[in-house]
Amino acid sequence: MSCLYLVNNFCNVTLMSRYTMLEQLKSRARALKNEAFAVYLAAKDPRTPWYAKALIFFVVAHTFSPIDLIPDFIPVLGYLDDLIITPGGLWLAVRMIPPEVLAEAREKVANSGLERSVGYIGAVLIVVMWIVILIGAIYLIKFLSK
Repeated sequence: MSCLYLVNNFCNVTLMSRYTMLEQLKSRARALKNEAFAVYLAAKDPRTPWYAKALIFFVVAHTFSPIDLIPDFIPVLGYLDDLIITPGGLWLAVRMIPPEVLAEAREKVANSGLERSVGYIGAVLIVVMWIVILIGAIYLIKFLSK
């Protein structure tokens, strides 16, 4: 075997493994998004407790919002909120939802391409929160400057 053959094989295997890894990540991201939507649908069910609905509202709004709670350009913290809030919140919400309700919601998501307009609610929620933080910061600055 020539060295060129070994290098080509190594490069092809490396590219294939990167492609496979990327596909796996995309698949997991899709599954997480579908799970978030199933949890959102389960929250609409009257059999879901109110405290689970409150948690689900904030988690799903954050997950589908086109605006981040902490912008991604902030080192570490920008991605940390996405890595903790969505999976951790979904994990907790899934444990709060009755199993039969969650199974029905997952079936709905799997069988239909329902419209996902939750992102707008999440965007509004994040914008309102940033406005409140900004007003609070301005008030604090005025209070401390006296």
